Amino acid sequence: MKDVFLVYDTSCFYEIVILNYFMSVTECEMILCSLDGKSIRTAEGYSVNVDTALEMINLNEVRSFIIAGGDISAVNNEMVKGILQDLKKKNVLIAGICAGVDLLEEAGILKDIESTHSLDEDVVNDHKIITSRANGYVDFAIEVAKELELFEDEADLKETVDFWKYFKRVE
Repeated sequence: MKDVFLVYDTSCFYEIVILNYFMSVTECEMILCSLDGKSIRTAEGYSVNVDTALEMINLNEVRSFIIAGGDISAVNNEMVKGILQDLKKKNVLIAGICAGVDLLEEAGILKDIESTHSLDEDVVNDHKIITSRANGYVDFAIEVAKELELFEDEADLKETVDFWKYFKRVE
């Protein structure tokens, strides 16, 4: 199963880079996609090549769908909203951070779901819909990784939290 990151011009890569790292070291099959399959320029100024266009993704092979924040106007369209709705019906993990949460709201994904739009929390996980405020990017990465069962055990999770959230050196 594939873990899909929807990226677009002005995507805030810092919000998804730790999650991307967790997925990389656990050998997940990640796909970076843009609407048209062309490279994008992140909010931080990086030029990023993508793997494919969104429409080329086989939705039956998607395990998770992650949306970074940024200026979502380019991806706030009926095609993306329809894909998000289809993925929700398939019980796929959908995760949005910062303005990515706004896109989930616009697509109707947050209807009857607790989220950072409805709770005063940095990260909320409700029925495989994970939402996060921009400053919650470490907790966002950890919560998605927990939902995808990327940690070997509780000790691995604790070590990850200690390192990434509390900046403790690995012994």
